[in-house]
Amino acid sequence: MQEEKTKKPLRIPHVYTIIFSLMALFAVLTWIIPSGTFERQEVNGREVTVAGTYEAVEKAYVDEETGEQVELGQGVFDVFMAPTRGIQEAVEVVAFILIVGGSFQIITKTGAITSGMGRIVRRFKSRDILIIPIAMALFALGGSTFGMAEETLPFFAIFMPIMMAMGFDSMTAFMIVFVGARIGYIGSTINPFNVLIAQGILGIQGNPQLWLRVVAWVVLTGVAVAWVVLYARRVKKNPTSSITYEDDKAKRIEFSAGEGALDAEFTGRQKGVLTVFVIGLALIIWGLVTQGWYMNEISAIFLAMGIIAGIIAGFSQQEIAQEFVAGIADFAFSAIVVGLARGILVIATDGMIIDTILNALAAALGDIPAVMFTTLLYGVENLLTILVPSSSGLAALTAPIFGPLTELVGLNPEAAVTALSMGSAAMSLICPTSAILVAGLGVCKIQLGQWWKTVWKFFLVVTAINIVFVAISGMLPL
Repeated sequence: MQEEKTKKPLRIPHVYTIIFSLMALFAVLTWIIPSGTFERQEVNGREVTVAGTYEAVEKAYVDEETGEQVELGQGVFDVFMAPTRGIQEAVEVVAFILIVGGSFQIITKTGAITSGMGRIVRRFKSRDILIIPIAMALFALGGSTFGMAEETLPFFAIFMPIMMAMGFDSMTAFMIVFVGARIGYIGSTINPFNVLIAQGILGIQGNPQLWLRVVAWVVLTGVAVAWVVLYARRVKKNPTSSITYEDDKAKRIEFSAGEGALDAEFTGRQKGVLTVFVIGLALIIWGLVTQGWYMNEISAIFLAMGIIAGIIAGFSQQEIAQEFVAGIADFAFSAIVVGLARGILVIATDGMIIDTILNALAAALGDIPAVMFTTLLYGVENLLTILVPSSSGLAALTAPIFGPLTELVGLNPEAAVTALSMGSAAMSLICPTSAILVAGLGVCKIQLGQWWKTVWKFFLVVTAINIVFVAISGMLPL
C-alpha cells in the first residue's frame, strides 16, 4: 500500500509579510546595486526627473558639509526603522484613508444606500431586465467615485431572491452586484483608494485626466451591462443553459425568505443622507476640476458629509463618534499598508538605488513603442495584484517607481496611475486573493470554477479596453 501524500494548499503570505520581506530584500540590494542620482526640476508644481542627468555615487563617502562618513548600504537596524519612517513620510495619505474610512462608515450605518437601492429595485421589479442596467450603473458609479467594494456584500443576498424569482439565475444576481461595482472600480474617476492616492504619491494635483477617466467609465460600464443583459436573457429563455442551474434549485428554497430585505422603508432621513452624499461628491468633482483640490480638501468634504449624515439620521454625538472609530478600524489595514510600503522606498532612497533602477529600466524600455511600454506597465500591475490585492497598498508599492519611469521614457506619468487603477481592479475580477470576489461567491453559493468559466471572455475584452486607455493616458501631453 502506498501512502497517499496530502498536498498542502498554496498559501500566499500576508501582505505585511510581503512588504517586510521586500524591505529586507531592498536593504540587501543597497549593497549590490550601484548608487546614483538624477537631477530634478520643478514643473507645474511637481518635482520631475530630468532624463540624461544620471550620475553614479560612491557607496561610502564623506559629507562635505558635516565631515561625517556616509554609508549608503542599509543594515538590519535601518530595516527595523523603515516602517516607522515610512508611516511618517506617508502620513498625508494615511490620514486621508483613515478620515475617508471613518466618514463613510457613518454614511453606511444610516442605511441610506441600501434602502435607496432597495426602492429602485422594487420600482422596476415588474419590468424585469431594466433592473440590470439601472442597478449596475449605480454600483459602477459607487465603485468609480468612492471605491465601493465591501459595501456591496449586503446586496448579494438582496438580489439573489429577486433575480431568481424573475426567472434569472444566481449567477445573474452575482454579476449585477460584483461586476457592476468592479467595473466602476476599473473605470475609477475620483476613487480615493487608487486614483487619488496614486496621484498624491506622484504629486499630481487636480486629476488632470478626469475627462478620460469618465470616458473609460462610460465605455466599460456599457460593455459590462451589455454582457450581463445578454447572459440574463439567454438564461431566462433557456434556464438549463445556466451553469448554476442544478445548484439554483436548492438556492431558490433557501433564499426565498430574504425577499423582505427590499421592504425596508426608505425614510425621509435616509433621503436627506443620500442628498448630502450626492452633493458632497459633486463638490469634490468641482474642487478637483476647478480649484486644484488635494487630499486635505477632499478629506474635509468627506468628514463633513459623514458628520452631517449622522446628524440627519438622528444619531447622537456618541453614535457618530463610535461609527467614525469603527470606520477607521476597518480602513486601518489599508492605511498602514501604505505607510509600511513607503518604508521600502525609504530604504531604497537612503541607499540611493532608486535612480539607478530607473536609469536601467529607462535604458532598456526607452526605445520600445509607447503602446508596448504602457501594456507592460498594465501587465505588471495586473500580476502584482495577486500578491497585493489592496489597490491603495499596490499604489504605495508601485507608484514611486512606475511614475518617474513613465516620465523618463517620455510619457505622461498619469499612465502609471491609469495602469494601477485599471490593472489592479481588473485582476480582482478573477483573482482568488480578492476578498470581495471570494465573499460574494460565498454569499451566492457559486463555485470559483463556475465563475471563471463564465467570466474569462469578458475578462479578456476588459483587458483589451484597459490597455487602449492606458496607452492613451500615457500619450496625452503633460
